[in-house]
Amino acid sequence: MSDPKDLPAVPIKGPARKRFVNPIPAEGENGVYTQSWFPVALSSQIEKGQLVGRDFLDGRIVVFRGENGQISVVSAYCPHLGADLAQGKVIGNQVQCPFHHWEYDQNGVCVKTGIGDPPPPNACLFKFPVCEKFGIVWVFNGEAPLFELPDFPLPDEDIVLVNYAFETPINCDGWVFSANTPDMQHLKVVHKIQFNTDDPHELVDWQPWGFDYTYDAVHQGGVPMKMRLGIRGSSFFWRVGHYDGWWRGTVTGYGCPKGGTHVIYGCNAVRKGPDAERQLEVAAMLSKRTVGEDYPILNTIRYKPGLLTKSDKSLARFLKYLREYPRAHPSADFIN
Repeated sequence: MSDPKDLPAVPIKGPARKRFVNPIPAEGENGVYTQSWFPVALSSQIEKGQLVGRDFLDGRIVVFRGENGQISVVSAYCPHLGADLAQGKVIGNQVQCPFHHWEYDQNGVCVKTGIGDPPPPNACLFKFPVCEKFGIVWVFNGEAPLFELPDFPLPDEDIVLVNYAFETPINCDGWVFSANTPDMQHLKVVHKIQFNTDDPHELVDWQPWGFDYTYDAVHQGGVPMKMRLGIRGSSFFWRVGHYDGWWRGTVTGYGCPKGGTHVIYGCNAVRKGPDAERQLEVAAMLSKRTVGEDYPILNTIRYKPGLLTKSDKSLARFLKYLREYPRAHPSADFIN
């Protein structure tokens, strides 16, 4: 009997076993990150006179609110000897270093030292552009914002909203979660959304800093929904419209503590009225269910776009948008 080692190899029939990959630059690749608005805290977590430290862009920042109610976000490390200002405290409208009591104003400029020496002329922190919207503190990676975040179409006085934070890091960049929005296969297969028309590729309104589109569909359990949704930058998702006949607004932001991970902050909003409490409970359930459906996938994925199909028309364009998206890290010398 012939030794199996001496038998000729039988070629495997079928297509060539060669993987095609057209990658997206990762957050932190070559030391830069997408220039987008990233959530870092819920507004309710930062009361007057309070501060918190946050990991951000592989570095460290401090979020504090002065007695004047203004929120500020600055690099965390004191330029004197590098103490973490998150261990300090807020004095009036200034943040005080715990080590030698140098104080920095809301623009990040040192205005006094603990023993009275004049502050060195260049003693300053990196001050990030910041905005509070939807009950969330957003920080822009850059010296000036490239775009503003959108508003809900209803006046603030007509809606009630509830915030949430899922601060356990998910093991992929936040733009991967954003890429689910133009991924029609994902919406249909994972979240069981059935469009009442063809896939809405032709309805996508592409803009310099994101996109929006409207869809008419049926959700799980046969619930009718007509929504407008979209992405801004690389890390902001929003959706507004009618779900089962009532108005619903949703915002989700993908924070970036370091490259290769993201954390989720969000809010659900409904129109004020006698049924608002029940609607908020449904909205919270839907948000929790959606994250639950995505979590095991995104926490283990190695996102490498490869062979696409005709259903990926909008996704393909968004991936091109991400490849060309501006990246920078002007705070690198301050927060690391």
